[in-house]
Amino acid sequence: MKLTTVTHVSVDGVMQGLGGPDEDRRGGFERGGWAPPLFVDEAYTFLNGVFQRADAFLFGRRTYEIFAGSWGVWPDPGDSPIWTALNTKPKYVASTTLTEPRWANTTVLSGDSAAAVGQLKAKPGGQLQVHGSGNLIRWLLDNQLVDEITLLVCPVVVGQGTRLFPGTGPDMALDLVESRAFPKGITLQVYRPAGRPQYATD
Repeated sequence: MKLTTVTHVSVDGVMQGLGGPDEDRRGGFERGGWAPPLFVDEAYTFLNGVFQRADAFLFGRRTYEIFAGSWGVWPDPGDSPIWTALNTKPKYVASTTLTEPRWANTTVLSGDSAAAVGQLKAKPGGQLQVHGSGNLIRWLLDNQLVDEITLLVCPVVVGQGTRLFPGTGPDMALDLVESRAFPKGITLQVYRPAGRPQYATD
């Protein structure tokens, strides 16, 4: 399977609390819910298609618990590709603290996480998708386990919150695979990691 990360970010790189005001208030974060008003028409249709392409999902513990407490307990609306994918496809959680996952069809990856993720990638299938899960994404990138990075950049500066990429971290060159814009200004960029960047020498 191809490991694909899917991240909603603001123009200033924030990924925290995009879904609702109380989704993630760590650090006194008070500006949650900045993404949903922008996901209409083509952008929402695209997002539905992303979830439909998933063969399995990989989460960090915090994002898993947010999803399990929302998508995992909502009744089937009957017309949501996102609900259907999340509730019927295998889910894996990289965590050393989660022992009793409450969402059906969930497997906890403990021990050697790099080896466990490598084994998942070796399984037949299309996409192993990572949604949210900032700490996990950064770790996956550090360990060269990411095949494709999908960024949905929302036209808003949140001004506080957790960024996808830290202020100090590894450098990385990226090949642009796809780019498009949606109504209300969301832009899609799909990248593949391409080693280290080249820097000017004079």
